[in-house]
Amino acid sequence: MISHPRTSFPFVLPALLLASCAYAESGDSEFAQTLKSAAASANGDYTISEMGTFDEPWAIEFIPGTPVIAITEKAGTLKLMNSADGTIAEVSGVPQVAYAGQGGLGDIAFLESEAESADGLEEGRTIYLSYAEAGEGDTRGAAVGRGMLVCEAALSGCTLQDFAVIWRQSPKVTGKGHYSHRIQLSPGGEHLFIASGDRQKQDPAQDTSNTLGTIVRLDLDGSPASGNPLAQDGGATAEIWSWGHRNILGMDFDAEGRLWETEHGPAGGDELNLVERGANYGWPARSFGDNYSGVPITDHSADDGYTKPATFWTPVIAPGDMIIYSGDMFAPWRGDALITGLKTQALIRVEIDGTSAREVARYDFGARLRSVEQGPDGAIWIAEDGTDARLLKLTM
Repeated sequence: MISHPRTSFPFVLPALLLASCAYAESGDSEFAQTLKSAAASANGDYTISEMGTFDEPWAIEFIPGTPVIAITEKAGTLKLMNSADGTIAEVSGVPQVAYAGQGGLGDIAFLESEAESADGLEEGRTIYLSYAEAGEGDTRGAAVGRGMLVCEAALSGCTLQDFAVIWRQSPKVTGKGHYSHRIQLSPGGEHLFIASGDRQKQDPAQDTSNTLGTIVRLDLDGSPASGNPLAQDGGATAEIWSWGHRNILGMDFDAEGRLWETEHGPAGGDELNLVERGANYGWPARSFGDNYSGVPITDHSADDGYTKPATFWTPVIAPGDMIIYSGDMFAPWRGDALITGLKTQALIRVEIDGTSAREVARYDFGARLRSVEQGPDGAIWIAEDGTDARLLKLTM
């Protein structure tokens, strides 16, 4: 089925810079069509164009070497949109998902190495998809599968072929939250990093016999990658790269090849972390937030043995996704982390300097923001959260 999004309308927003310390606070604010800039000369004005609307979009990803952007909708639909003309097609053959709570169809990843060798989508592209998968009884868990995305012509007759699960979160548990299941390919395209949330069970994040509350590092076929810190232990443990995580919803590599992630804290203590091999980030033993019951969680201290966040937020920002910008269109932002805020309804810009980070700006959108992606020309694409959510394109 091919359709066209509603007519896009461009409008201009000056950049909004908020003075903030490394441990930034967040808050909700009403949408304003024009926002005053504290440093317009440094950032200039940018235009936001509405490119279409989608039902609970969760991830957006450009197919390398093409103008086509893939969009997952949480209930289990994968769509493709030609960003040049707005044509939209639905992909058949998507696996059945456990759609409930925070679960459903999740993230998407493509191989950059296929950008030059493939001629459009008719030749097929390797695609990785994450989703919530039902288990026995009332259990669920994240899964990642690999297949071929093939279209008969342009965006016609698109289907997912030879799709097979290559990784499962272990173990499957009850509940419908904290899957995480963000996917990130390493800069050289050799390894697959998958965020595996704690599934709201907390303590397993400190138990490396399972993969809850971890980031796993795999070969492209889903097998544990050599060089993982606990490879000698075998089983699910051999997959683990780092642990002590809560609910990771954004991951990206910087220009130096370092992996960064942003994750939800409890009542306070959202984090931006530099991910290091074999590092333990402390959850649930340490956090800069409190339990929702009001019972405090011990804060990090210099001598506690856990890896500390590069920066954190109390009140929370409720991060939805993250990229590290590398384009030319927004040149002053190059190297910065751009984080979509759910609670804050803002795009949050964090300056990264070596291994440290600090929030430098918030750009208010007046709607919960789920996902962010950099386009081939350096434009920034943002998907709102929820039903009838807009896909927005930011250009300078």
